[in-house]
Amino acid sequence: QEQLVESGGGLVQPGGSLRLSCAVSERTLNSYSMAWFRQAPEKEREFVAGISRTEVIVKYTDSVKGRFTISRDNARSTLYLQMNSLKPEDTAVYFCASSRFAGYVSFHLDDYENWGQGTQVTVSS
Repeated sequence: QEQLVESGGGLVQPGGSLRLSCAVSERTLNSYSMAWFRQAPEKEREFVAGISRTEVIVKYTDSVKGRFTISRDNARSTLYLQMNSLKPEDTAVYFCASSRFAGYVSFHLDDYENWGQGTQVTVSS
């Protein structure tokens, strides 16, 4: 298994922006779909955004559509999540994950094999 490494979390005021990064091996990033999940205190981990290997398929959970953008830079072996117009309800630990699939983006945790340790995002005034 591969350990992914997230960074970029922090404390931001409502309406602010953050960009999360996830360092991934070149082999994994070039082979599989990738996604971001988040987990708020006392809640289940939930899908936020996902992108297929060729970027043809991009999916977002409804609550972040129009505010968050997932992208991948294969040359830098990095997955990103640009988060704009942040709200207090976006507060959570954010995880990146690599899928079992290449051309499909799943909403289900069980379809993801490798995970990072998470990075905390806190939206508060």
